Amino acid sequence: MTSAPHDARRTARGASALREAFVTGKLVRTAGAHDGLSARLAQEAGFDAVWASGLEISAAHGLPDVSLLGLAEYVAAALIIRRSVDIPVVADCDTGFGGNLNAAYTMTRYEEAGAAGICIEDKLFPKRNSFVNSGQKLLETDEFCRKLEVAKRAQAHLDTVLVARTEAFICGMGLQEALTRCHRYVDAGADAVLVHSKDSTCKQIVSFMRSWGRRAPVVIVPTTYTAFSMDEAREAGVSMIIYANQGMRTAIAAMRRAWATVLAEGSTESLEMQIASIDDLFAISGMHEWLERAGE
Repeated sequence: MTSAPHDARRTARGASALREAFVTGKLVRTAGAHDGLSARLAQEAGFDAVWASGLEISAAHGLPDVSLLGLAEYVAAALIIRRSVDIPVVADCDTGFGGNLNAAYTMTRYEEAGAAGICIEDKLFPKRNSFVNSGQKLLETDEFCRKLEVAKRAQAHLDTVLVARTEAFICGMGLQEALTRCHRYVDAGADAVLVHSKDSTCKQIVSFMRSWGRRAPVVIVPTTYTAFSMDEAREAGVSMIIYANQGMRTAIAAMRRAWATVLAEGSTESLEMQIASIDDLFAISGMHEWLERAGE
């Protein structure tokens, strides 16, 4: 485990790096993770940041993304992720785990865990995952602005990024509602806005970006509009693009194929040439570095 001073320095670097990327206009390419291993694989691949994904963390516990887990479980996962990588970690904090005071406490706990930023969305608590086709309800704009203000006042580190996420498009509302809410959220203290969409095309996002005027950094999550490329996002003025769950979905498909092969063939012989070696597993988990610490 790293020392506390080193943790603090790395945390500050992560938040500062994230803010600098927003200022300079660099597109922050971000991958979803739920544990240390998935986070390290994202860093190894070359991503700029890690998203401590609420959906992935819930699924890793064998639970749906409907606010069943509490703050403690999510913060514990984020801390493991942050200690496993050197790139910034942005935490998916759902609705802030309750009311205004809960949002303030969420900010405090995630800063203690070393998150470079937290993202709070404007849904009612308890929330449902954005891709569930029922039960999507938003807080009134004024109420969510108060929640953002309280969370921002609880912020201890200057560079920590507060991202306000609107689910206006998810709830069937139009462009003007999404724009109005996001402008109000920035007024309330949000450092960036996340505009979510479950459309199969990028039309909602592109329309938003054309009308937004680049007032604050915009974060997107192209889970359904999969053809929207990084280059197109950069050209549109997007500041961060999050591939929030593709890693876990890939792992699920691969494990299903692997176990089906083992049961069908009665051994792992044909599987061995397709999977990571034990040495690869040792390398990604830091085995050799830890043995060196022991003088071996």
